Amino acid sequence: MAVGVWVRQGSAHEPPGLAGISHLLEHMVFRGTTNRSRRQIAAALEGLGGSLNAYTSREHTGYEARVRGRHLAQAVEVLSDLVRNPLLRQEDLDREQEIVFEEIAAVEDTPEDLVFDLHGSRMWNGHPYGRPILGTRETVAAVTAADLSELRRRTHTGANLVVAAAGHVDHGALVALAEEWFGGMKPGRPVSPVGVPRTPGRGAIGLVRRDSAQSHLVFGSPTPGASHSDRYALLLLSAALGGGMSSRLFQRVREELALAYSVYSFQSLYTKAGVFGVYLGTRSGWVADAIDAVQTVCSAVARDGLSQGELARTKEQAKGEIVLSLESPEARVNRLAGFALLDLPFVPMDRLPGLIDGVDRCDIARVAAEVLPPERQFALCLGPGDAKSDTNGRAARGRPGEPTTIGI
Repeated sequence: MAVGVWVRQGSAHEPPGLAGISHLLEHMVFRGTTNRSRRQIAAALEGLGGSLNAYTSREHTGYEARVRGRHLAQAVEVLSDLVRNPLLRQEDLDREQEIVFEEIAAVEDTPEDLVFDLHGSRMWNGHPYGRPILGTRETVAAVTAADLSELRRRTHTGANLVVAAAGHVDHGALVALAEEWFGGMKPGRPVSPVGVPRTPGRGAIGLVRRDSAQSHLVFGSPTPGASHSDRYALLLLSAALGGGMSSRLFQRVREELALAYSVYSFQSLYTKAGVFGVYLGTRSGWVADAIDAVQTVCSAVARDGLSQGELARTKEQAKGEIVLSLESPEARVNRLAGFALLDLPFVPMDRLPGLIDGVDRCDIARVAAEVLPPERQFALCLGPGDAKSDTNGRAARGRPGEPTTIGI
């Protein structure tokens, strides 16, 4: 079974001068608590054959455990210890900052990851959704132990906590354990909501120069947030456009034109907004052809939508992929917690096929016309060059070998 504790605090809630503090706090709780050393934390569940994990997103932080069902009580107690009793000592922070600097360096050395941070920064045009979750070296270095303690005091409260479990677990036992280990927490105040993005960048192609064997491209358009009814239409549109080997982008860009090894579409939905996009990596001399190929495919779907047969096939693909993706307890518990974190009503698995089947061609055509026309997209290219420039005639440039952090 999998059990976790989620806190409604992520990178989008941070002050710009302390960007990355949520992720740093997530790291720091594993440095030691009032009850356990860092070695004891590491061994607490591994000694039972289980595991601990944590992550930070733009709007929440998650602490998760995977154990056999018989060890539920131990897992909840350890998670409670991490969330409620971290030491947050300055000497530990000095070491952990160095580890995060290495994590930032790893992203900078991985262009297919870095391009998403650069694209988000430019597309969201100063909105918190565009900040890198890790922060920057400067903002991470500015965080003090007192900053971490204050962040935990404000956000790790009852009003911002979600406890969930999936797998071989008894609901009554989970409720009793949650009451035992979290019931005494002060409610506190909910984290202030993120504002609605007002002026996302669009209709432009930016270039960040960097010496590399490939150029990496991300195209993105803003969408409504996770609670919007169009989320199922966006899911199907993404599957048809670039969701597998039979998708339009894979068949055109890779199989017919041989312009890329990796090409796919994606969607990321947050509370107030989201992004629908396309990624591909190609040789630098082929950037213009790759841009033209992607925009041609997107324009065709924006203009004509999907045929009835293509939509029917895509629905079956999406339903099958959802069911297969939820075979593990970890996937199910993250889905379960997601509804609570986003304040959405829970949708049982047996209702999903009906919601997907309820999307018709008119829904797809309307959503495609909103997110796929090139003039509604912002595209960014990370590589040596040969991309079309911005709409103002200038491409963002950095020294060869050094990424330009636009708007970060």
